[in-house]
Parts: sequence; C-alpha cells; structure tokens
Amino acid sequence: MPRPTNGVHAFEAHATDADLDDLRARLAAARLPEAETVQRAAPDPHRWDQGVPLADLVDVVDYWRSGYDWRSFEERLNRVGQFRTTIDGLAIHFLHRRSARADATPLVLTHGWPGSIAEFIDVVDELADPKDPDAPAFHVVVPSLPGFGYSDKPATTGWGTEKIAAAWVELMGRLGYGRFAAHGGDWGGNITTVLGGRFPAHVLGIHTTFAEGPPGLTTDGLTALERTWTEETRDFWHHRAAYAKQQATRPQTIGYSLVDSPVGLLAWILDKFAEWSDTSDSPFETISRDRVLDDVTLYWLTRSGASSARIYYESHNSLDPDLRVDVPAAITMYPRDIEKYPRAWAQERYRRIVRWRSPARGGHFPSLEVPGYFVNDLQEGLAAVLAAGR
Repeated sequence: MPRPTNGVHAFEAHATDADLDDLRARLAAARLPEAETVQRAAPDPHRWDQGVPLADLVDVVDYWRSGYDWRSFEERLNRVGQFRTTIDGLAIHFLHRRSARADATPLVLTHGWPGSIAEFIDVVDELADPKDPDAPAFHVVVPSLPGFGYSDKPATTGWGTEKIAAAWVELMGRLGYGRFAAHGGDWGGNITTVLGGRFPAHVLGIHTTFAEGPPGLTTDGLTALERTWTEETRDFWHHRAAYAKQQATRPQTIGYSLVDSPVGLLAWILDKFAEWSDTSDSPFETISRDRVLDDVTLYWLTRSGASSARIYYESHNSLDPDLRVDVPAAITMYPRDIEKYPRAWAQERYRRIVRWRSPARGGHFPSLEVPGYFVNDLQEGLAAVLAAGR
C-alpha cells in the first residue's frame, strides 16, 4: 500500500471543561414553551404532529444535563483514529481505521444532515476487521462534511456536493488509496452518487441508500408498492420538508438559534430522528439517547448549526439530471426512509445495479437503527460491487 502524502495530521477531540459546564448551565436555564395542543398517550406517532412533545424534550434535556457522558464518546473517536488535512484551503476532519487484513479495500463513508461521523462510530470496527473471516474487510475513512463537526467552516460559497466529492478523491489519494469504494445516505448518498458518476477512474463501486432517478420519469409499469414509494416521497417534499426550505434559503437565520440554544438545536435535530426512524412513536425505540446526544453534542460543541445548514443552500435540488453512474452499484431502500425510488427509476441513473435490497425494517439512520443488518448489507452489497468490477 502506498504511503500517505504529507499534509495529514493526527487530531484528538477534547472539549474544554468550561464548554461542558456552559452547556449544562444553558440546559438548566432553558426557557421552554407550553406543551403542544395535540396531546395523546404514548405510544402514538400523532403525539409528534406539532413537533417534539414537551414531555419528551424535558426528559432528554434532563438526561443531557445530568446523565450523558460526552467524554466517553470523545474517547471512542480518539480510539478509532482522527486526522485533519487541508484541501482547497479548508481543513477536513476524518476518522481513519485501517484493517489488519491484507485483502482489505479502501472505503469512504459519507454522512448527511442531521447526521455526522457519530452515525458510523458503532460499525467502523466490524467493517475494518469483521468477525466473519469470509466477509470483506475495509480500510474505513469517515470524513466530516465541510461545516460539520471538526471540519472547517467554509468562509465563501462553493462547497457543494460536486466540490465535496472531488475533495474526497483528493483525501483518499493522500491516504494512499487511489481506488476505493464509497457508501452514503442522505447528503452522503448524493455525494456518493457524484463520486461514482464523476470519478469512475478512482471509484471501484458504490453502495447507497439514496438512489434518485433523473426527473420526468413515468409511473407506468410500477408495482403497487413502488407507486406508494413515489407518493410518500412526493408527500414528504410537499408537506414535511420545511426544514430543508429554511436551510436552503435562510441558513444564517436559523443558525443563530442552533448555535445559541442547545435546547433549540436538540429539538431541531430530534424532530428528524423521530420522524425519519422506523418506530411507532419515539426514536428511542431503536436508537439510544446516548447515540442521539453524541450527534447533537458534536454539533453543539463545534458550533456547526449554521455552517452545516449551508449544505442545503449550496446543493439543494442541485444533482445534475444528466449525471449517470456506470460503476457497479448496490442500493438499499429502507422502508421508513424519507426518499424511496423504484428500481426502474434508479436504474436510469445507476446503470450497473448489481444488488438491490428492500429490507423489512429501518429508516433514515440504519447504522443506528438496525446496525447489525446495516453492516451485513453493506458487506454483502460491496462484495457484489467489487466482484462485478473485477
């Protein structure tokens, strides 16, 4: 394996005690609104019809202030291995876990919003050194998107998904990985699609939970389930995507609240964990409070509420309608994800689909909701991709 080039530096996460004390003080002094006027007994998904129920938020805030341990998450990040490198004037933070296996394949995992590198912290080790010797192994790289976490915040416009994908190629090259596989969902799926479409000389193949077909396709010939998917996706964008419109048009305005108020930030993100997870009521049916708070606290301590929102300003509805992906692709459509596209539509863009799965469970955050299935699916999907590319 080629040695990494210069410019990659080790990094350790360590919040100051003053920052953690300030967080707890702000949580203790939070001013909360009255309860929602839609009040139902749990479990009932309609409890969330007006947003995060007051009782649920109070419970999480109390735990965040008095029970949650950020230092434990910091230690986990540091054990995996953290680094930063500057690309096009912007320092990019990433996790890098090399496999002990000689046959391991380089793999870049890209998160989205309101996710972060915290989405993958529970699966990195198994991907790098799987317990099953017959499963593929990977040298795992998990970058923080520009403006997210410990990556720098862009000071100018231009850091959209196309530029980010090009930066990932540069990043992987600096690590000695001239060719690699890629996975992502949400914005990470968009970026993974761009990687496969724009950089086939570097990308061995992709696995994605985002598979948007080009615009203008007909529903003729779709199954009843596929028609339901298209209706649910259309309903999401027409009736439940106000957050995306806000962040695409006025990220600075919402950013003041997200950077100044930890309770405001928690509610903004928790709302999405609730709505986008495969649960009957609360996201904590499948995702622990600690995993959600790892993510939210990372946003809080790095003051990235505004800067992360700007990816919508840069890239909302920007996927090139003419972009085609000719490298092998494995695609998984989780039943409670917010965007689900029929295979007939997806294959108009992803022209070498070698594996397609529609599991019975899972939503927008599968690495947190169904981590065992997620890892197996990713391993099997990428194994199919790599076999097709030989």
